[in-house]
Amino acid sequence: MTKIDVKPAWVFTTEAGERLDPQLFGLLRAIHDHGKLTLAAAQTKVSYRNAWDLLKKSAQLLGSPLVRMERGKGAQLTTLGAKLLWAEQRSDASLFPQLENVASELNLEISKALKQSRALIRIHASHGYAVEKIPQLMGSHGNVDLDLQYMGSTDALASLCRSTCDFAGFHVPIGEMGVTLWEHYAKWLKPRQQKIVRLVIRTQGFIVAPGNPLNIKTLGDLCRPGIRFVNRQPGSGTRILLDGLLRAQAIDTARINGYGSGEFTHAAVAAYIASGIADVGFAIEPAARQFKLDFLPMIKERYMLACRNETLREAPAQEMIGLLKGAEFAALVRPVAGYSLDNPGEIATIKEIFPWITAPEK
Repeated sequence: MTKIDVKPAWVFTTEAGERLDPQLFGLLRAIHDHGKLTLAAAQTKVSYRNAWDLLKKSAQLLGSPLVRMERGKGAQLTTLGAKLLWAEQRSDASLFPQLENVASELNLEISKALKQSRALIRIHASHGYAVEKIPQLMGSHGNVDLDLQYMGSTDALASLCRSTCDFAGFHVPIGEMGVTLWEHYAKWLKPRQQKIVRLVIRTQGFIVAPGNPLNIKTLGDLCRPGIRFVNRQPGSGTRILLDGLLRAQAIDTARINGYGSGEFTHAAVAAYIASGIADVGFAIEPAARQFKLDFLPMIKERYMLACRNETLREAPAQEMIGLLKGAEFAALVRPVAGYSLDNPGEIATIKEIFPWITAPEK
């Protein structure tokens, strides 16, 4: 069955009903990346003439050009063109988890209607660049439908405890900070009833503009006058981690301009910095690379899947875990910046992953 993707789209319409071709944003992205209209047209698979006509029409409709063409200098986005491009990328990044959740639900409903439904695995997970590879992996090689819903780490674990999902994707820092933040996860992790499926280790840190023009290097720099910060949403593992790091250095969050913001993905954080609305964010490295920004590594963390013991005895889970152990999943993850394999698919007890647990097992 053909899978449904749900993507946001911008529509520019005049009072006369005239519309711009939706290929505009793809063309703007390619011009930004390559600096030449010929290369941008080739990348977006339109003719040079059609690309030129699209830019001309957009300038007439909006009242100002989006691209500046200069002999010997190629093509560059104007201020308006750059603002439109970054606005589109911010909206894409911010809406991604909600739209992916909707798409997953629709695909399952259509599969049922066509009587093509198979065994189902439900994953509720904090967004990450490794967990998002699992639907691709299962779609190519599995015999199981997969419903991946994005949410914060603690919400995912709470969902597992309510039995509304089979696997919960969450992340906890490695080392002393993990011990410090354990209280945020202890309520939901049941050592006697649950196991951990290992996945990856990744790095969190600062995302800043290319060249780090404001020389942001430490958590204390977030409090400097004029520094604009963009944060993740409350309840996300990244927000919990940042709060722990700030408490460890006795930094008052009230002094951080933008601390109260709350974006739902790492990519949305990066998009805000790329567009110039913010100067720095705390996120993972692939988001920085996606927007050609600089990344300052700060702390490593383990991203893993929690599940109930009985789930591991079921055939769908065994199939997924077998694929996680395979060469294709490794090949999908290895190129991702700031990620390393953590014996993916290996089953561990909660105490093996969190050896500092001293409370009685639940």
